Amino acid sequence: MGTFAAHDGLIAGRYRLRTRIARGGMGTVWRATDELLAREVAVKELHLDGGTQAGTATRAQLDRTLREARAAALISHPNVVVLHDVVVQDGRPWIVMELVEGRTLSDALVTDGPVGLPEAARIGLALLGAVRAAHARGVLHRDIKPANVLLETGTGRVVLTDFGVAHVSGATTLTESGAFVGSPEFTAPERIAGGETGTASDLWSVGVLLCVALSGESPFRRDSLGGILQAVVHDEIRPPAGAGPLLPVVRGLLERDPRRRMGADEAQRLLRAYLDPVCEPGAGQRDSPSPYALYGVGSRARVALTAAVAVVALAGVGAGLAALLAGRDVGGALAPSGAASGPLSRSRPTPSVLPSPPQPPVSAPVRAPLGYRAVQDPAGFALAVPDGFTRSFEPPRIFYYSPGKEFRLGVLIQDPQPGGPAGALRAAAAQAPGRYPGYREATVTETRRRGVPAASWEFVWDGPDGNRSLRTYDICWDEAGKTYDVWASGPARRSAEVRRHLETALDTFVRIRPVSSP
Repeated sequence: MGTFAAHDGLIAGRYRLRTRIARGGMGTVWRATDELLAREVAVKELHLDGGTQAGTATRAQLDRTLREARAAALISHPNVVVLHDVVVQDGRPWIVMELVEGRTLSDALVTDGPVGLPEAARIGLALLGAVRAAHARGVLHRDIKPANVLLETGTGRVVLTDFGVAHVSGATTLTESGAFVGSPEFTAPERIAGGETGTASDLWSVGVLLCVALSGESPFRRDSLGGILQAVVHDEIRPPAGAGPLLPVVRGLLERDPRRRMGADEAQRLLRAYLDPVCEPGAGQRDSPSPYALYGVGSRARVALTAAVAVVALAGVGAGLAALLAGRDVGGALAPSGAASGPLSRSRPTPSVLPSPPQPPVSAPVRAPLGYRAVQDPAGFALAVPDGFTRSFEPPRIFYYSPGKEFRLGVLIQDPQPGGPAGALRAAAAQAPGRYPGYREATVTETRRRGVPAASWEFVWDGPDGNRSLRTYDICWDEAGKTYDVWASGPARRSAEVRRHLETALDTFVRIRPVSSP
């Protein structure tokens, strides 16, 4: 109440403070009346530090407030709070903004609990529009969280507020070396690690916010600050179990490598397709049952991320191809992934390519992400494949190709290999330099898949013609007495898509009863 006592509730002779709306670490927001224009506004009062360093701290806070005002003033977007004025009273700045009648998303979640999928998609779409508008003006918000998101009563408008820790391109930082501002649970791993902060950091925060909106809790919630930071940077990311058709967006935004993180354009496209399925082929699949629910398989959320793809594996095919399909023609080592013909033809004759038989319109027990379709492959698997991808059986592998074969998904099944999945991939990697032109940036790592030992292989090569850089991601595991190898390959410059293709293929992969032929 000190503000009222000092100024009788009147700021700059114009703004009459009425009631306190909210109080945070940096300031208090008041409901006020602009007596000049006779309209209701929101006025943010800056909190000033005391102590021996009060002069320096006050100057920094004043600068921060002015920076917030400049940042907000640069942006014109229906989902960004409107800045009306900045005034100074006795050396203290006050920010005058539009008054949004409503409540914060954090208050809504406390009162009503998590929101449904359509509402989460709507909120995410609005915030992505807000950050795109901010980024276009060189402004990074850096503190996107439910407490800074307002839901307007009556209209349902979503408004991003509080640019108090925003960074404006060209401005100097106000924090000391090694420090960062924001909310740790919503802070991107590259910021926590002290790396360069870019527009992708705000997109990470939107991804975390979607998780909170859907489940009521951040996936990085821990009992201590150290635990939170460890979770953001290193722990396995477990998206909400109810994310359903929004899972590709959540995973894409929560990609730890900012270079591979889903962009705002793609995230908005997927959310729009979910909200308006008529505009997106295959989006009508979003309410199909989960394959894990149908087959009693626990859904273990994967760290990587999203958008959708699929793949098939070979099993139980005709007797005439049994030995070939079991992988016995590869000399006891798992065949290198990502190759359809080119590089593999150096070590063995290129297999004849058999055209895929007509695929009946089978209702596959798979939930297809946005932009993809559920398929039941005759080899005995159901998956989600991207719209437009076509099947090709190239013994002993099955591929799904994009138009023009720019991207490919592949599956190979063979008998268990010496050393298990890791041994199989290491053996294949040892032969790779002679099979993949320009083979480089290769790693083989032991991991787990659905609770069983697995291995991953990643590498870059120059393609069969030697003049285009391709990236391959590969996962190998043992299951039901067989070794399964599933991979995705595509242009290295679009590695995020390649990786999402593999992750979605793995997440939707379900074994079912095979038909008589592949």
